[in-house]
This record gives sequence, C-alpha cells and structure tokens, in this order.
Amino acid sequence: MLLVARFVTGVASAFMTPAGLALITANFPEGPLRNKAVLVYAGTAAAGFSLGLVAGGFLTAIDWRWVFFAPVILAAIILALSLWLIADTEKRNASGKFDVPGAITLTGAMLLAAYGVTRLERPGEGLDWTLIAFGASAILWLSFFLIERATKSPLVRLGLLRSGPLIRANLGAMLFAGSFFGFQFLVTLYLQELLGWTPMQTSLALLVVAIDAILAPTLTPSLVGRFGNVRVILGGFILAAISHALFFRMDVDWTYAAMFPSMILLGLAFSLGYGPLTILATDGIAENEQGLASGLVNTAFQFGAALGLSAVSAISTYALGDETSPEARLDALRMAMMVPITATALGALITATGLGRQKKRSVAPA
Repeated sequence: MLLVARFVTGVASAFMTPAGLALITANFPEGPLRNKAVLVYAGTAAAGFSLGLVAGGFLTAIDWRWVFFAPVILAAIILALSLWLIADTEKRNASGKFDVPGAITLTGAMLLAAYGVTRLERPGEGLDWTLIAFGASAILWLSFFLIERATKSPLVRLGLLRSGPLIRANLGAMLFAGSFFGFQFLVTLYLQELLGWTPMQTSLALLVVAIDAILAPTLTPSLVGRFGNVRVILGGFILAAISHALFFRMDVDWTYAAMFPSMILLGLAFSLGYGPLTILATDGIAENEQGLASGLVNTAFQFGAALGLSAVSAISTYALGDETSPEARLDALRMAMMVPITATALGALITATGLGRQKKRSVAPA
C-alpha cells in the first residue's frame, strides 16, 4: 500500500512540478525578472522541504496516521485555489502525441538503477539479481535513446542535450539532491536511532535548514546578478561539502550546538544551489521547450534523491552488518556520510567546468 501510494504521489509530482516551473518560465521574460521569479519558486519549495519535516514530527507526536491524511486536506485546498488563481494561456499543438514507449523505458531504467544500488547493501546475497538489475537498467537506457532518435514526437528531443549548461545543470541537480536527501536520511538515523531523539525533536533540529526559504528570494538574486549562476552554484556545492564534512565528526555524545554549523551551512548551500541550478537548466532554451527543460531538471532532482537515499541506505546497512553496538552504528553512519561528501565534491568539479564559459558570455558584446 505504501509503495502504491508513493508511486501515485510520484506521478502527481511528475505532472505538477515541471508544469509549475514552466508556467513561470513562460510568463516571465528571460533575465533578472525571471531569475527572481524562479528563486521565489525555489524558496517556496525549500520551505516545503523543511517545514514538511517539522509538520511530520508534530503530526507523528499526535498520531502517525495523520502524516498520511494531512496532505490530503492540504492538496484539496491547493486544488481549489489553483482553479481560481492559476491561468493557463499556453497555446497547444493539437496534433502532438505522447511518447509512451520513451516514458516507460526511461522510468524503468531509473527504477532499476535505484533498485540495483539498494541491493548492494548485501553484495554477497543474490549478486546475480543485482547484476541483472544493473544490466536491465543499462539496456533500458540504451533503448530510450534509440526510441527518442526514431520517434517523431520524442519525450526528450536529443538535440537539446547538446547544451553544455543544461547538461551541467542537470548533473549538478542530480548530485545536489542526492547529497541533500542522503544527508537528511543519515541525520535522522543518527538523531533517532543513536541519540534517541523523538521525531519532533529531530524535525526541530532540521528546522534551521529552512533559512533557505528566506535567503533564496532575497539574497540569492543579488548574488546571481553580481557573480552569475555558475559561481553561485559552485559556492553552494562548496558550502554543502563543508557541511557534510563537519557532520562526519559526529559522536555518541554530540550536542545540538556541535551539529548547528552543519545545519546552517546546509541551509545556505540550498539557497545558493537549488534556484540557480533551475535557472541554469532553463537559461537560453527556446520558449516552446521550456516545459521540457523544466521536466528534465525536475527529473534530475528526483532521480538524484532516489539514488542518494539508495546509496546511503545500502552503504550504512552493509557497513553495520550484524553489529548492534552504538560504536558500530556510528562507524556505519560515518562510512555512509562519504556519499553526500563525494557527491557535493563531484558536483563542484562539474560546475567549475562552466566557469570559463560564463566568463566568455560575460564579456560578449551586447
């Protein structure tokens, strides 16, 4: 039931998130005004991530079933307001067709890749099935590209993938989301299973990350205007890497004061990374492909989150083995913490390759 429900909410997100971002990119001209709108959008999304954790802890303290029912009420309110507030003036192509084979192969490729990663938590058990999962994922990825080349109405126009900024932005989004959600998962395990904190205490500890909801629409636009998207994103990756590295020092008697630098730096990193990555992924893309570019970056965030969670779960389980002592749990969490540290370092390297390109654009004649 949980898997089916999560699948349905994933489908809903696949419809809503790219469409919402496409409404912004289609209704605001490219430049500072659109950047500000996207960063407000990013700040709102960031607030949802952080406040959702707090709400989840609060609802769990009342009755854990409310964690599942409260979003129903919220979704109903949003639906009623959207019918009144959101106007869709986009012109549609009545002859357009939906690329069902491409959608199925792409979804299957990503699911099997994430499933293969989770199976690595016990590499000695069922190795054949693990290899089969990765092999099938590779075959589906290849099939997807072949389908997109052959179909007249592709899910993803492959020519769009020749854009260097778009590729860097999507790879950066995948690594950023993987590190962020992987880190949150490990922190939750550390606080609740090792330190014995309640869900409410855990959610309040992570509340400081919500500072990005304030900084994303206020500070980040001026930084983007002064330094450009690439430098701001690079700064976000560096702060995230420092945040994760500081938390690597966790111990069984840590106080919240010792954790606070990691939390505040993560909030700063998210405010610098999430919005500008979205801007970079849609910058310079033709208006009729803004929806596609928005969908790609959203897919990158979602796929990265799935891979990050799968990786930290697999590594922590593998490292723990059959041990149950607090010291063994701590060592397992530290080993898994290398996933977000590595992901942010790799994201910084990929982002840095775009610095030269940004310099050339900044000195280009108007």
